[in-house]
Amino acid sequence: MQDSLQIVVDRVKNRFGDAVLSVVEFRDEITVRVKKEDWLELHRFLRDDSDTNFAMMIDETAADYPLRLERFDVITHLLSLDKRHRLRVKTAIGENDPIPSLVPLWKTANWLERETYDLFGIIFTGHPDLRRILMPENWEGYPLRKDYPVEGYDI
Repeated sequence: MQDSLQIVVDRVKNRFGDAVLSVVEFRDEITVRVKKEDWLELHRFLRDDSDTNFAMMIDETAADYPLRLERFDVITHLLSLDKRHRLRVKTAIGENDPIPSLVPLWKTANWLERETYDLFGIIFTGHPDLRRILMPENWEGYPLRKDYPVEGYDI
């Protein structure tokens, strides 16, 4: 692990303790899994702390695991230009669980969360304009859920 990323991991573990469920390194990429209750505060810390300085959100999306109790992983990819490192953050949520919006931290989250809502049905609380962005407003279902019919619904 890069020294700068080790500092990030250490800072996150020290600040959030038991809220950090795991830290995984795979192919020179670091993934931090955190409790959903600490989602917003962890991202605020990662953005504002001078040792982490993740000023840019690259992506926010989800992954569907329909057999799990907490069906979805909500995932962000962050970039620190100053420190020259990247970080992936994940949290698990249930099918009907909302998660706090990251729009107050990064404006780019606006479109990314709308896309994630549109394709997975995940509700981002505090989002300023959570509505469909790719599918028609009257579309039924969420196309990236694994239980979505492969050929779509009959119209």
